[in-house]
Amino acid sequence: MQLFKVSTKLIKPGDNLVKIILEAIEKQKLAIEDGDLLAITSKVVATVERRLKKLSSVKPSEKAKKLAKQYDLEPSFVEIVLQESKLIYGGVSKALLTLKDNVLTANAGVDHKNVPKGYVALWPENPQKSAEKIRKEILERTGKQVGVLIIDSRVTPLRMGTTGLALGIAGFEPVRDYRFDKDLYNNSIYITRHAVADDIASAAHLLMGESSEQTPVILVRNAPVKLCGKVNSKSMLIPTKECLFTKLILQKSVTKSR
Repeated sequence: MQLFKVSTKLIKPGDNLVKIILEAIEKQKLAIEDGDLLAITSKVVATVERRLKKLSSVKPSEKAKKLAKQYDLEPSFVEIVLQESKLIYGGVSKALLTLKDNVLTANAGVDHKNVPKGYVALWPENPQKSAEKIRKEILERTGKQVGVLIIDSRVTPLRMGTTGLALGIAGFEPVRDYRFDKDLYNNSIYITRHAVADDIASAAHLLMGESSEQTPVILVRNAPVKLCGKVNSKSMLIPTKECLFTKLILQKSVTKSR
């Protein structure tokens, strides 16, 4: 598998993201081939979709003020997190543990990084539809069949630092099911499924970085994926009551976001 950094100009609300990506790929003397994948940071997708929010335009609720004081956060920032999340499980200094679109994540994906001062970026409204739209436009412009990942970073329980997370995908199967296979010693495999899309997202995230790298896209070639036209994005998700982490967390105190 090969990964190529794609650096772009500063992307602004309303820009044509696919046009910018294709121009950057051509400028770097790269070319898209059938079967390639494009990993795109959710931040630039959110930016072109105008999913930026001005903090001063938000009036914090009493709940937001209380949580902000408890976890050392801006009240207006917490109010946006409350609006974006389904549940709040608690938090630590500077971060709330939230459930957003059935994903356990910090601050419901609301982020200060790489947005104009005084603003925060939200996740795309529908990352799956965003990925499908980008894939379709690339096909129309280039004639190439590719896969697309909309990715963000996440933290893992008891591990320091961030890794990649696939929020939306198009054009390939995101999970490989090993259940009912046999291992090297002919033992049955009962529960193992491989998060292929998240692994690719992590590889891309490693090259994208987390600050001023201005590398919002990674071109992935020869990835070990199964290409397909229609993708079931829900196959990446586990119901909260079946998840090893949230099933236990749900037994503790939980704050409803609204």
